[in-house]
Amino acid sequence: MPARKLLSDVLRDDIGLTGTHVGCEHGVCGACTILIDGRPARACLTFAVQMEGHEVTTIEAVGRPDTLSALQQALHEEHGLQCGFCTPGIVVTFEHYLRENTNPTAEDVRDVLSGNLCRCTGYQNIVVAVLKAAARMRGELA
Repeated sequence: MPARKLLSDVLRDDIGLTGTHVGCEHGVCGACTILIDGRPARACLTFAVQMEGHEVTTIEAVGRPDTLSALQQALHEEHGLQCGFCTPGIVVTFEHYLRENTNPTAEDVRDVLSGNLCRCTGYQNIVVAVLKAAARMRGELA
């Protein structure tokens, strides 16, 4: 593998995991967010050779075709996403965040969301959906 090949290119082109989107290629938009050893990272800023010995998790590992995660379900119910380009990065970011913080405030969610750009929604429905997913994960909603 070439030393300068990006993880985003390996995931999409070599492995066929096309859920990781590449928007800006500068690590700004958040569309390529993946987890490396359980922590969010930008695949477009990471060389694939750096991943030897590390666990990489992509959007493909979240939910199942017949069962959405609590976050995916809440985003669907609250119309949190529209075109879908930013969706993988937002979902991966908040799946991690909600494992670490089960009782976020709207301000907390907005702060985390600032690392993901979405040109369609205006963000409010995403915030509502994340808060709803957190409540569901705490057992406060069915």
